[in-house]
Amino acid sequence: MAKRDVMTGSCLCGAIRFEVRAPFLRVSACHCTTCKRISGGTGTVTGRVRTEDIRIVEGRGRIVVYQPAEGTAKSFCGTCGTNLFGTGWPASEFTGVRLAALDEPYEGQPEAHIYVRSVAPWETLPDDGLPRYDTAP
Repeated sequence: MAKRDVMTGSCLCGAIRFEVRAPFLRVSACHCTTCKRISGGTGTVTGRVRTEDIRIVEGRGRIVVYQPAEGTAKSFCGTCGTNLFGTGWPASEFTGVRLAALDEPYEGQPEAHIYVRSVAPWETLPDDGLPRYDTAP
């Protein structure tokens, strides 16, 4: 974790607050169809961390978990809809924390673009030199 021992995050309405108490194991920009739909844009940027390193400080009862037909569970604020976690939180060993839900900007950058097979013809991936994968590596 760059320059911080604990990263904090929250939803848009402030009902849910959480802490990430370990550095991300990897950070990926996901372009899968599910991430595009839940973000309302071109996908999500997610930091992978052990689930045990996430602490819900406030609002645990407001978190809604949705299990899509394909892929892992996604977690949102039941009030404002902020996309908080992916990768099966809270039951999975690892969780994807949505960087957009962090209170301070993440100081690193993604390590890869994943699920680029789902990029629409009108989307343009940045020319950032990061590896691109059709699925998750």
